[in-house]
Amino acid sequence: MRATYFGMLPVVLILAAPAVDAADPPVRKPNIVLILADDLGSHDVGCYGQKKIRTPSIDRLAAEGMRFTQAYAGSPVCAPSRCCLMTGKHGGHAYIRANQEVKPEGQTPIPDSEITLAELLKKEGYATGAIGKWGLGPPGSEGDPLKQGFDFFFGYNCQRHAHSHYPTYLWRNDRRIALEGNDGKTGRQYSHDLFEAEALRFLKEHKDRPFFLYLPFTIPHVAIQVPEDSLAEYKGKWDDPPYQGGRGYLPHPAPRAGYAAMVTRMDRTVGRILDLLKELGLDDNSLVLFSSDNGPAPGGVGGSDSAFFESAGPLRGLKGSVYEGGIRVPLLARWPGKIKAGTVSDHVCYFPDLMPTVMELIGAAGRVPQGIDGVSFAPTLLGRPEKQRLPEYLFWEYTGSGGQQAVRLGDWKGVRTNLHKGNTKIELYNLKDDPSEQRDVADRHPEIVKRIETIMNTARVPSKQFPIKVLDGR
Repeated sequence: MRATYFGMLPVVLILAAPAVDAADPPVRKPNIVLILADDLGSHDVGCYGQKKIRTPSIDRLAAEGMRFTQAYAGSPVCAPSRCCLMTGKHGGHAYIRANQEVKPEGQTPIPDSEITLAELLKKEGYATGAIGKWGLGPPGSEGDPLKQGFDFFFGYNCQRHAHSHYPTYLWRNDRRIALEGNDGKTGRQYSHDLFEAEALRFLKEHKDRPFFLYLPFTIPHVAIQVPEDSLAEYKGKWDDPPYQGGRGYLPHPAPRAGYAAMVTRMDRTVGRILDLLKELGLDDNSLVLFSSDNGPAPGGVGGSDSAFFESAGPLRGLKGSVYEGGIRVPLLARWPGKIKAGTVSDHVCYFPDLMPTVMELIGAAGRVPQGIDGVSFAPTLLGRPEKQRLPEYLFWEYTGSGGQQAVRLGDWKGVRTNLHKGNTKIELYNLKDDPSEQRDVADRHPEIVKRIETIMNTARVPSKQFPIKVLDGR
């Protein structure tokens, strides 16, 4: 169970529709564009304090809408975070709880029994499209996006395949499309640019009916690769030691410039989407949410340099960690006439909350599936905090990286790590006084630790696919 709460997050959601009360069905159901950056840190864009990377279009979302300061991803890595986003369930109930590959291509599939946001919206009459990186089931499996509510898919099915931005092929629905001129290392066809073109085409084709466009972009996930016209803006700006490659990632002569250029190129795409919505007459009834799937990559992986860009700001941890830096993400919401421009919200929310929020905004709150963990934050978006339910707690369970759990209970944050080694000791942090999680105060607050321990043990069901032996027998 979850009650009322607080918020901050990185994904881009765009809902196009007329201004309506969350409690009243809209005249026309809002279109939804959900843009999710990949491994973008909570401080990688200007409106969250980034000083080195230019992001005018993303910053425009904040200036013309709402910026959340305490939003979270569903998990510290790709697949389980996306599963939480799509199904409205936290890591203790979600089917996917870690990255897990299957051969010959793809990740462990979510089963047909899972109900996704796309499936819900399709039942409400929406055209549905996913363009970018999927990672929730191989082609033809139960987790294939075409079997999880999407009418159209274009992009990478497999996360590992997405480690190159110049792939030799991408998927269009159930067909493998060869990309001429690409060899997996370089080439003529940059995958992100193909995603942008498909996204703009989708908007034009479906402008006259409600649509849900999910854009899980691969930028700025390594490998660091970007066309020269974008690289030129940053090349030579800083001391930039070459990255020699390794661990399956390609080398790059100027990785800092490359990373910054990738983010700015994605920002350009966000701007083009906003411009097209205006051109199509959808601007005034479009809700735009922008976020990321998890925190920034650990320094050195693929040439990334999170320390140089201060990608996680002052927060502890990076991707793969349930400390704040691994799960805090930017969340921006823009809806002219409905969301007050330039507002900042400290409402605490995370990926499971997006499903009920969207369904409430389209006037279909009563059709949210039973058993999800999310709590709608539509009242916060619409400036009605007195109607905002708050979650009792937020919960994360990630079975990778040694096995981890985290619970946020008000300003308190409990963390358990190394669960696969039998460790069940809880660290406790007061995020209001110690947002960087530097002072473990568990010994001083045994009653809070006990409450969090109860949540960690009961707000989950054991998973045969993703076991934690020390907990599953309880």
